[in-house]
Amino acid sequence: QVQLVESGGGLVQAGGSLRLSCAVSGSRFSIGEMGWYRQAPGKQRELVAIITNGGYTNYTDSAKGRFTISRDNAKNTVYLQMNSLKPEDTAVYYCYAWVVRRDYWGQGTQVTVSS
Repeated sequence: QVQLVESGGGLVQAGGSLRLSCAVSGSRFSIGEMGWYRQAPGKQRELVAIITNGGYTNYTDSAKGRFTISRDNAKNTVYLQMNSLKPEDTAVYYCYAWVVRRDYWGQGTQVTVSS
């Protein structure tokens, strides 16, 4: 059973930084694309960043220049380094991973940025 476990969320002041981690366990196969979505209260879930197993990355416009996605394939872990955080970054952040032909999701971690 593939499971994703996120960590690293919390409360931070505007301008601060957080690093989210998401570890994938239970897979006998290599992991494909990984990434992060977020969902703020009353809003739709939106893609934040993706990274392929070859290291290609892409970001939503609001994350460019502030967030960095990376992965450690040996540890089956994806990271999201978030700098210069803004109150509008407040959301529940979800990681996902493609394994074989389906996606798996973490339970979400709350990020709250105070002004």
